[in-house]
Amino acid sequence: MHATFITSARSTTAFLRVLLCGLFFLSFTTYAQKNSTGTVIDAADRQPLPGASVRVIGTQRGITTKSDGTFSLSNLPATAQTLEVSYLGYEKQRVNLDPSQPLQIALVRSSYMADEVVVSATRANQRTGMAFTNVGGEEIQKQNLGQDLPVLLNFQPSLVSTSEAGAGIGYTGFRIRGSDATRINVTLNGIPYNDAESQGLFWVNMPDFASSTTSIQIQRGVGTSTNGAGAFGATVNVQTNEFRKELTLKRTTVWVLFIPSRIMFWLVPA
Repeated sequence: MHATFITSARSTTAFLRVLLCGLFFLSFTTYAQKNSTGTVIDAADRQPLPGASVRVIGTQRGITTKSDGTFSLSNLPATAQTLEVSYLGYEKQRVNLDPSQPLQIALVRSSYMADEVVVSATRANQRTGMAFTNVGGEEIQKQNLGQDLPVLLNFQPSLVSTSEAGAGIGYTGFRIRGSDATRINVTLNGIPYNDAESQGLFWVNMPDFASSTTSIQIQRGVGTSTNGAGAFGATVNVQTNEFRKELTLKRTTVWVLFIPSRIMFWLVPA
């Protein structure tokens, strides 16, 4: 009986030790948790941004700002070090978490061109029941010598280009699968380029337009159209350069050798 009592006392003592250790680590974890408060504002006019998303990196914790742009996060784990703040129309920003003082996060506005949405709506994809060819910007720049687009696209399937002067500049045109310009729908960033009366195409007053072109899609046969029945024979969708944050400068030099006809006569052997 005495041995059983001693064994029971030892078990109780061991249980109390485990319980005390658990309470100690629990209190240490509670003490290690931290809080974070702050305000999200516009960097330009310093006005608060209500509804901004504030997320703790590495955790599932997050919150949205109130009507005055403030937020409050409590009981964050000790491993939380960075906050990610995002808002519609603004660039995302990451800041270091500082529990000692309220944060003031200023978001910078971001602007993007919406023309790409319009262009993608008139373009074909793998699920579209038509034949098409995508011509990238790199392929266009390899052949770009300052000539009009019909000459640059001369090597595409089922396309034949023409030029009145023979130099590929001014009054150029093309046919796709035998269809003339009145049956080819050409759009520039979703805007129709065909003549409103004759539905024809006149590639004039467009000097070196290829330098600003990002991609071209040629749809052979009946294709997608946003402006009537001009796409009966084919569709050519041209997209210019997309939005760039950094300022870029590009210079292209083309050397042309002009030999008069009388010199050509002298060069021909007798």
